Amino acid sequence: MNSSEARWGGGVTLLLFVFIFLPLLAVLINVVFPGLFFGTYQYNGLGMVAEIFNRPLWRQSLFNSVTLALGAATLGTVIGGVLANVRAQWDFAAARLLDGASWVLLIAPSFMIAQGWVLFASADGLVNQWLGWTWVTSFIFQPTGLVFVMALSKYPLAYLAIHAATEWNVRQFGQAAQLCGAKPFTVWRTIQLPLSMPSFLAGWTLVFMDTVGDFGLPAALSTVYKFPTLPYSIYSAIYQSPVRFDMAGVLAFYLVLILGAAMLMLVIAIRRSRFDFLNARAVRMVKKKPRRVWLANLTLGGFIALCLGIPIGTSAAVSFLKQAGGGITAANLTLGNYAELFAGGSGDHRTLGYLEGMTHSLTIAAVAAVLSMAIGFIVAYVLSFTEFRFKGVIQLFSIVSLAVPGVVLGIGYIFIWNQKWLEPIGLHLYGTPSLLVIAAIAGAIPYAVRLQMGAFANLSSSMLKAAAIQGAGIFDRMRHIVLPLVRQSLLIAVLAAFGTGIFDLALASMLQPPNYVLMPLVIDRAFEFSRYGYATAATVCSGGIVVVLLLLLQFLGKRLFNYFDRR
Repeated sequence: MNSSEARWGGGVTLLLFVFIFLPLLAVLINVVFPGLFFGTYQYNGLGMVAEIFNRPLWRQSLFNSVTLALGAATLGTVIGGVLANVRAQWDFAAARLLDGASWVLLIAPSFMIAQGWVLFASADGLVNQWLGWTWVTSFIFQPTGLVFVMALSKYPLAYLAIHAATEWNVRQFGQAAQLCGAKPFTVWRTIQLPLSMPSFLAGWTLVFMDTVGDFGLPAALSTVYKFPTLPYSIYSAIYQSPVRFDMAGVLAFYLVLILGAAMLMLVIAIRRSRFDFLNARAVRMVKKKPRRVWLANLTLGGFIALCLGIPIGTSAAVSFLKQAGGGITAANLTLGNYAELFAGGSGDHRTLGYLEGMTHSLTIAAVAAVLSMAIGFIVAYVLSFTEFRFKGVIQLFSIVSLAVPGVVLGIGYIFIWNQKWLEPIGLHLYGTPSLLVIAAIAGAIPYAVRLQMGAFANLSSSMLKAAAIQGAGIFDRMRHIVLPLVRQSLLIAVLAAFGTGIFDLALASMLQPPNYVLMPLVIDRAFEFSRYGYATAATVCSGGIVVVLLLLLQFLGKRLFNYFDRR
């Protein structure tokens, strides 16, 4: 390893440590030394950790988070597994729509999905107005119903993980079983399911981790149903009077502990079993037409309407109503909610400031997307083409923020960047938009690295070695060799970071600067004020703007690539 590689590797390691690992470390330190980051030294040992079993709110938050995550992970993995096998084996119209619907649910913020379900299933919601089904309200607003809603919104994580494993199969195993008289379901249960178990475990873990750290669902439910979870209780501890950093630190510790245990279980389960069954006789799965195509289309179309149509369709419908509980009648239809967005609000709620919040959120997301792409490019290069000795540390840092929820990362940033001694050197970033940009970068880096690592894997290192022999430095090799070959992955990384960074409610709630409006908070607060028409109009409008921007950026990026190719 030469000195140039050491400098680049050390630089990105330090950057990832400061952006990602240091905030998490601060949260864990605060459990043992509460107040350390605010000038008071007090050693509590691990006594505060045991307090969670003596305080009803803490205990209930822990119980709710674990129950919701276990239920949603199990049901979501079952749904994802069934759909993945259907998609892999059968070819019909509704199945081809499944991938698009899954990606929409994966990208859509959970608080927006949850708001749609609240407006649909509440006592004065659309289901009661249209159909009079009061049982829907009693079913949704209780733990089992919340598990159901969360599973319908999180199943894409399991679906995509399992579907990737069904692309190839070794059919001689199934054929041998059929020769012995096994029926198709028996073949799937005894051969295909055990062989694809790693993908099921990965899918279950992803759904579990995403659910246990979810902030959007309890935030949306807080107006109609009290269901405290660890992320929401952490947020409440920071924004109550007096501020309870000790409480937030303990709850964050348990949240990290649960996530770590989930990842450890997955690693142990995979390492103790052998699933390397793909060999030279593996073939792509051949899709067939179902016997009753109309029934398959109807069933899967109904499912897509349930998990996607209800939350998004309800929000779209309510956005055109004067009163959410007034029913869909000619007298109750209006475009006033959309007009109010661009008029800046009215009366007591003028401070909602949708246009200002949208401008701020778009700016922060754009800056974070470009910077995270650049950092991800350098990290992917160091991991793929250098002999840097601390590659494992870089891998760890780049993965940590995938598992750490936004509320935990947010409280860690408060501990680190809200220090008086940082003021003289101009680094007191708490309460400034700069910290929001750093937090958005930290959240986007894992995706930027993974997306670019896939493209880097297709490159031959011989080109870079030849350039190095000719005297080209690392920066020249990045710019003249690697960059032109992986530019498409750079564009995808920018689009992914931009699309997901705009709607991050958790970090916006934790790190919002004073008098600085952000679009997710505009929607959440309008919903909290029961201004459902304004909130849903903002949701529909924001989603439309982001989709148009993503398509436009993709189009302009391809045109730019073609222009340079012609030159």
